[in-house]
Amino acid sequence: MRINIISLFPDLIENFMNYGVLGRAIKESKAHLQIYNPRKYSTDIHQTVDDRPYGGGDGMVMLAENLDLTLGELKDAQELGEIYYLSPQGPLWNDEMAVSWANERATKTLICGRYGGIDQRVLQKHKIMEISIGDYILSGGELAAMVVVDSVFRKLPGVLGNELSAISDSFSKMGLLEAPLYTRPAIWQDRKVPAVLLSGHHEKIETAKDIMSYIVTALKRPDLIEKNGLHQSLKKALQEVSQWDPQELLAWGVEQNNLAQLKKTYLGEDFD
Repeated sequence: MRINIISLFPDLIENFMNYGVLGRAIKESKAHLQIYNPRKYSTDIHQTVDDRPYGGGDGMVMLAENLDLTLGELKDAQELGEIYYLSPQGPLWNDEMAVSWANERATKTLICGRYGGIDQRVLQKHKIMEISIGDYILSGGELAAMVVVDSVFRKLPGVLGNELSAISDSFSKMGLLEAPLYTRPAIWQDRKVPAVLLSGHHEKIETAKDIMSYIVTALKRPDLIEKNGLHQSLKKALQEVSQWDPQELLAWGVEQNNLAQLKKTYLGEDFD
């Protein structure tokens, strides 16, 4: 898969792409990331890429011409694909979109905005779509672009050392959060690892993790229960987990008062 990034500050991206999962994917040619700088098409000594906005307002606006010529270069090379502008006005990026892009493996082009934004006319001419990584403002689109790229590339086959990692991540399993994680030692500062995880019984372990995914999601992100229509499955998880030993629940990080509140909310019951 290939993703192009159009940025006025390519060094920000080049530094990021040399490390971790992303760097390994690129070095092993399992993914391709190309950077294009619109300053290339500036014609003055100052390499101007922005100007004051018509109608007034704070900040500057990126020039349409530089972006248009950069996109034309990619189109001529047949390496353009779908074009996206990283913008707080776009739909929120999520795991489903990352999976979709990774499965398509089609070329995408991301435009990193700077200053106050980019000239609307280039967005209209090229039918550029928008993506947001959250309801907040960044100084530029580079960080947002790398969030998108990293979330997509790690979904590509062979990129992660363990293929199951991407499947078990939060949001990957029916939109649920991942169950709590533990490693050695089995007891740390008098805090124990949940006993089931030390049992060696893989079926029981997976069942416990699945149940805890529902509980953790209901506690931390109840909006996901509503969004993904998981009420019935959550009720079954609550009925099951209410039979667990309180110490085992506490080892998972679930206190009795939290469980009682969940049962009251989703089962309409009080819990002693």
